[in-house]
Amino acid sequence: MANENKKTYWPHMILGFVAIGVILGYWTVKHAIGMPVHESNEYMMKYQTADTDANEIIEAQQRFDSRYRLKLSGFKPSDFKPEHLKRKHGTIMALEPVNRIVYELTDRSGKPVPDANVSLLLTRPHTEKEDQVFPDLPYKDGRYVLEKLAIKNPGRYILRVRAQKGDAVGFMDTEAYLKPRQ
Repeated sequence: MANENKKTYWPHMILGFVAIGVILGYWTVKHAIGMPVHESNEYMMKYQTADTDANEIIEAQQRFDSRYRLKLSGFKPSDFKPEHLKRKHGTIMALEPVNRIVYELTDRSGKPVPDANVSLLLTRPHTEKEDQVFPDLPYKDGRYVLEKLAIKNPGRYILRVRAQKGDAVGFMDTEAYLKPRQ
């Protein structure tokens, strides 16, 4: 008879755990749908295209490297040192809120190449949200120049350029950093 007056709470606990599981599942799905998927823009094309055409991209890059030289000029190195970056990185260039981007494209003898198709993509390392694409940089005085590139948000950026001349296509990435205003 003593057991009849004792209350058991385990059915309530099971219902509570089920309710918590349903709520957390709903929250997970809701947040996953709200976060967009960002695709890679490594070669300024969709990653599916880059995967299927990988051998052609590599061969075009090798042809470009054997015929031409592409160089970014007019930037100073930044004093920014990424603390938690696990991969090796090259020189990080210092950006300003408004920049003048200059690329020099020359053949192996040092002559400027005036009739190439040079495009620029300004992107953040892990998102496409703030991408700025400039499909045709104008050729002025032996260089490909973008006069006013405005950048709003401070942080890390990648200047990704694609230069095409005939069957040769070259890609170059330059890491850059815009300091926050103080």
